Amino acid sequence: MTLDDLRVFVAVCRTGSLSAVARDLSCTQPAVSQHIKRLERELGLSLLERHPRGVVPTPAGQLLQNAAAGGLGDIDHALRRLSDLVRGEAGSVRITTGATTVRHFMSDAIVAFRRRHPQVSLEFETAHSSRSCFDALIAGGLDLAWISLGAPVKGIEQRPVIELPWVLAVHRDDPLATKQLITTGDLAGIQLIGLPESTTSRARLDAWFTERGISPASDTSVADWDTALLLAELGLGHAIVPDLPGWRGPGHPDLRLIPIPELPTLWTGWAVRRWEALSPLAKAFADTVSHNCPGAHVPQQASEQESDVIVSGRL
Repeated sequence: MTLDDLRVFVAVCRTGSLSAVARDLSCTQPAVSQHIKRLERELGLSLLERHPRGVVPTPAGQLLQNAAAGGLGDIDHALRRLSDLVRGEAGSVRITTGATTVRHFMSDAIVAFRRRHPQVSLEFETAHSSRSCFDALIAGGLDLAWISLGAPVKGIEQRPVIELPWVLAVHRDDPLATKQLITTGDLAGIQLIGLPESTTSRARLDAWFTERGISPASDTSVADWDTALLLAELGLGHAIVPDLPGWRGPGHPDLRLIPIPELPTLWTGWAVRRWEALSPLAKAFADTVSHNCPGAHVPQQASEQESDVIVSGRL
C-alpha cells in the first residue's frame, strides 16, 4: 500500500463518492477504484459498501479511515511546514470558512496582515458548515478554520474570539419593530426564514426552540446569514440571526435588529488541529484577526466547563 492509496481512500470516505474524488484529482473513476482495490487485496478485507447514492466505509474501512486521516494530515502538514521553511517569509496560510466570513470578521485583519507580510499568500477555501471545516483540517491541507463553536470534536482544538448575541431581524414596518427586546412569547407563530441546514447556528437555534416548545413556521431556507437578513429587510419574513459587526447603521435603513436576551449567545472563532503545530505565519494571521475583528472579546479566565467545551475542544 502507498500513501496515495491511503489518501484516495480517506478522500472517498469523506465525500462518499468515487466520481467526486476522481474529479478532484483530475483522473478517472477506475483509477480511483484501483487504489481502493489495492488496499482491499493487501488487507484481505472489504473497505467500502456500495449504495445507490454513493459509498460508505465498512467497519474495517472506518477503522482504517480513523487511523489514516490523522496520520496523513500530520504528514501533509509537516510537508507544508518544511516548504514554508524553505520559502521563508514567502510562505502561505490556508483558511477554510463560510462564504461571508471574510467580509464580517476579517477584512481589517487581512489588510493589516498583508502590510506586515507582503510576500505571504493567503488562501481561502469556502465551506458550508463547521463539520466540513473540521474534515478539511483533519485532512491536513489547511491551517485554520473560522467556525461557529460547538461541541468538542476529536482531533480539533477550538478557540473562541467573538461572542455574538442573537437578534430578530424585521422590516421597519413590522409590528415587532417597535419592541425593545423579543421574548419567547413573541416568537410563537411567526414566519421565520430558515438558517442554513447542517450548520452549528441552525442546530443551536432548533435545540432552543425545542426546549421552549416553540414550532415557528418556516417555508424559506437560505444559504447564509446575509441572505436571511436581506429577506427580512425586504419584509419577506423574520430572521433570527447572530448580531454581526456591520449590520447596524445607514447601510440598512429598512432593517430593525431586536435583541433576544433569552437565547444563549453564539461564539465564533478559530479551529485548528493543534495550536502548537501551527506555523508562525498561521499563528500571526490568527492573532491578527483576533486583535482586529470588531467586537472581539475572549474571556480572561474561562471556567472549567467552558474550557472543556469551547476553548480546547479536544477529546
